Amino acid sequence: MAYETYYWSTSLMSKAIESQPDGEPLRAQIDHKLLCQVATDRDVAGKAEYYHALAQVAREQLARRWVETQHADRANKARRVYYLSMEFLIGRAMNNALSALDLREQAATVFTPPGPSLNEVMECEPDAALGNGGLGRLAACFLDSMATLGLPSWGYGVRYEYGMFAQSIVNGQQVEKPEAWVQDRSPWEFPRAGRHHTVHFGGSAEHSGDWAEWHPADSVEAKAFDHVIPGHGTDRVSTLRLWKAAAPSEIDLGAFNTGDYQRAAEFKNRFENISWVLYPNDSTSAGRELRLRQEYFFVSASMQDILSRHDDEYGSFDNLADKVAIHLNDTHPAIGVAELMRLLVDEHGLKWNAAWEQCRRIFSYTNHTLMPEALETWKVTLMQRVLPRHMLIIYRINHEFLDEVVRLYPGDIDLMRRVSLIDDGNGHEKDKRVRMAHLSIVGSHRINGVSQLHSDLMVQTIFADFARLYPERFHNKTNGVTPRRWLAQSNLGLSALLDERIGKEWRLDLDRLEGLRSVADDAAFGKAFAAAKRDNKLRLADYVAREVGVSLNPDSLFDVQVKRIHEYKRQLLNVLHVITRYNALLNGETAGVAPRSIIFAGKAASSYHMAKQVIRLINDVAAVVNNDPRTRDLLQVAFIPNYGVSVAELIMPAANLSEQISTAGTEASGTGNMKLSLNGALTIGTEDGANIEIRDQVGADNIFIFGNNTAQVAALRQTGYQPSELYQNDPVLKEALDKIDGGFFSPGERSRYHDVFNCLVHYGDHYLLLADYADYVATQARVDALYLTPAEWQRKAILNVAGMGTFSADRTIRDYADDTWKLQTLTNRGTAQ
Repeated sequence: MAYETYYWSTSLMSKAIESQPDGEPLRAQIDHKLLCQVATDRDVAGKAEYYHALAQVAREQLARRWVETQHADRANKARRVYYLSMEFLIGRAMNNALSALDLREQAATVFTPPGPSLNEVMECEPDAALGNGGLGRLAACFLDSMATLGLPSWGYGVRYEYGMFAQSIVNGQQVEKPEAWVQDRSPWEFPRAGRHHTVHFGGSAEHSGDWAEWHPADSVEAKAFDHVIPGHGTDRVSTLRLWKAAAPSEIDLGAFNTGDYQRAAEFKNRFENISWVLYPNDSTSAGRELRLRQEYFFVSASMQDILSRHDDEYGSFDNLADKVAIHLNDTHPAIGVAELMRLLVDEHGLKWNAAWEQCRRIFSYTNHTLMPEALETWKVTLMQRVLPRHMLIIYRINHEFLDEVVRLYPGDIDLMRRVSLIDDGNGHEKDKRVRMAHLSIVGSHRINGVSQLHSDLMVQTIFADFARLYPERFHNKTNGVTPRRWLAQSNLGLSALLDERIGKEWRLDLDRLEGLRSVADDAAFGKAFAAAKRDNKLRLADYVAREVGVSLNPDSLFDVQVKRIHEYKRQLLNVLHVITRYNALLNGETAGVAPRSIIFAGKAASSYHMAKQVIRLINDVAAVVNNDPRTRDLLQVAFIPNYGVSVAELIMPAANLSEQISTAGTEASGTGNMKLSLNGALTIGTEDGANIEIRDQVGADNIFIFGNNTAQVAALRQTGYQPSELYQNDPVLKEALDKIDGGFFSPGERSRYHDVFNCLVHYGDHYLLLADYADYVATQARVDALYLTPAEWQRKAILNVAGMGTFSADRTIRDYADDTWKLQTLTNRGTAQ
């Protein structure tokens, strides 16, 4: 369907919606939806039926806003940003939609006894399993801010049938199950029957000058499903368009008719598995190929969609870079650089140089890692087999880029080798790889890191050569989080307290939190602040008792580390502290020790053995500690399974202490640190990522910084770090490690954690846990002392909230809009602001 026809159809839909009066009381609207959409009535409706009816009421209003937003953008010939990401961890939609539509308070009055409460109704919604961790949650926060700020914007990603996986803990071990979040159709998505694009794979490409003809071996259809992302304080919305893979035909009918039913089904599955699972296990060659196909699938469909919209509006691509900004969220969508060139040159007849000039003005790229091993690369042989035309394009881009390097730095062969888009594999053809971060940099006009430290290190280390070539391209955009979901919606008690003290405007202007500084020493405010925190702790304790079977003391210090399980995030350092604390308590060292509940949550990648071992160790330690009557009143440990947005919405408001303890120089930014501090948790952390900027904002006296900084980490590694010496010379550390190695926490399998012990003591301790251990334990003692002085703890917690204004995603997106994307804000009435 052409976009002109599409917009006429949405215009008619808008008129149809307007003919349906929504001025009726919310109760009547819900009853109407119960009858017409759910085919039941209030006398027999259960929580699930009420959920779907309420969702349909909100959906109808969001549909109107979507139509009006698209008309306004089209009428204003708006420059749009298209945000490409493999992950959008949007979580549940109901609470956010009701808040944006200003319906939450009304809905709460509708759902009263003897029927279900609004919270019970909202809990019927599964989390949208479209992401894994910080990368995907950041993208979701950004879409929220784009809509709230009135920026013409679209997100593009994959409509996964299953999320990464649903995590359960069985006998202390992570067990992965399919996370079928859309097994019942989601009321929040709008299938777009008229929007689909064909994506090709394999075959061969014949090259002739600028142009080439690709003869693909396979093709798959990408079908569009839209999620409307509402803005707050505005009628504007953003669109998240997700692509589902569909076979060219449902089954191989010939195979079916001959009785070969298995082959008939395989035909369908071979195409549609592309959008089945977020991050398929890439430890096998088949998994790696599926991952590449998945990335190209959503990028190609998105590029075709963007060009179709632009061609419909302008009939020419001469002004493409003036009207289109495309942002690459990490390197997963980096193949978009080559795909846009293919479409412009091969499909639309642009000359190579004209297409490349447009391309370099259109793309921008956010880097999310400083670890070279985490930068995405693909074997050239795999790329040639799956995307032969794109490999030719990448070779040409690389050739012209290296010619540019030679002109600037003649004779510097080492520089050319380092910056080449192709890693030459030391001359071995089978080892050659395409460096996707290099492709992103060469094809983009702006490249940013996500915290000031990360951005500084990025141009000093992994991209130093590119920063020398293109210094004007590199800049910083410190991450942010949306205050609507992460404070207003998830922490009702604190939000009400803020409304009373500083007004409600903080939801759209988080800098207003600065007003709390004047009441940090107010005893009455501190008492109310502590009461709100305790209510949140009770709520989390109830959840942990139900889901984990551990009874947490709500008056204990809730010490929280919730994030993806990874060695560099150093959950294992936290475990060492738990064991050290346990040993001290057994030795009668209870003076000055605050009761503490240590809470972990996070998923380990299915093929990541060491991360899974850490999860098992946490649960083994918890089993011992929680069942020891000698220590139970002072120490409890809980691992909360299946961490996601909804679980985080329980944990963040309840936390007293935020563990941000990655090895300095490894965490790009972090956003969990921001969410926790925003909800009044104090941070214990290294000088890493955004911890440094949080310290600058909340004050060095109101955060617990420990450990080696980035320069000291580099010096330790350079001079020959010897963790075994630390082990031998620190009896407290040795006792903790010996209990792990000796099977104290795994009596049925005493050798279970030999590999964990050896990695730390004998195999180099790559992330320097033992180097930071002593300072970490000493800093934790300072945490205890402060917690045992409640008034001073509350004062510092209030100052943490007061200092979080700059960490709003709204601020981050304004920076992107002004500096990178060059966007104007719009209203649905069509006036530019």
